Amino acid sequence: MTTSVQVSERTLQLLNKLKQEEGLRSHDQVIRELISERRKIPRSMFGSNPRLRSFTAKDEAEAHEL
Repeated sequence: MTTSVQVSERTLQLLNKLKQEEGLRSHDQVIRELISERRKIPRSMFGSNPRLRSFTAKDEAEAHEL
């Protein structure tokens, strides 16, 4: 099923530019890529808390103690 979406001329130009730059075949693909990027959850949470200090050898040793 296809549908129409009204966009401004400027938005259409931007979609066309992204389509060409990314080598995509349709505006639908461009929009889907943009949505995917926006909703992306990081694969790793590494570095997610900038206030957390780095682990030291002592911290690691303590974590392995029984």
